[in-house]
Amino acid sequence: DFMIAVVSGILLVFAVLVLLYRRFMPPFVNMGSLLLAPLGGTLALMIAGEAISLPVYIGMLMLIGIVAKNSILLVDFAIEEMSNGVPKHEAIIDAGHKRAQPIVMTTVAMVAGMVPTAISLTGDGAWRAPMGTVVIGGLILTTLLTLLIVPAGFSLADGLEKRLGPWLRKRVLTYKPGDAGGPRIAPIPAE
Repeated sequence: DFMIAVVSGILLVFAVLVLLYRRFMPPFVNMGSLLLAPLGGTLALMIAGEAISLPVYIGMLMLIGIVAKNSILLVDFAIEEMSNGVPKHEAIIDAGHKRAQPIVMTTVAMVAGMVPTAISLTGDGAWRAPMGTVVIGGLILTTLLTLLIVPAGFSLADGLEKRLGPWLRKRVLTYKPGDAGGPRIAPIPAE
């Protein structure tokens, strides 16, 4: 059931991102960043010597949501800047500069909030301690990697999209420029 929840959540987020961006490749960058979430959480569990349990899975779900949000912040800002005429490289650097603060603030707040859960030693708190460990380890590692890997991945995806876009448009897609503006009306011939 956990895997069904994760896969359906990822597919729903992907579908919404394709609709919002009106582009196909940038959502793949966002989804690729989700692969970083289990890495940090698993490393933290190994360091702490804790076993995988139900709270670990709950922590992974939380972690996936936060990592997706961080990635969306970066990619969305870069796309918005590029649509305003800013060159791609400059838009990516600007997104990193302007969105790093909210991303780091979210990470610090979540890590600070999870510290009491992670250091619980007795009673019910000890059962939830692995969840705190997963979230703390995952957030620290994924924040660092997201600020490096997502901009690089977006640059590659945008270049690939610009190369493959015209080819795919001719062979696969039915969309033509101007379709989003409403129905095209044929001019009335002069008599």
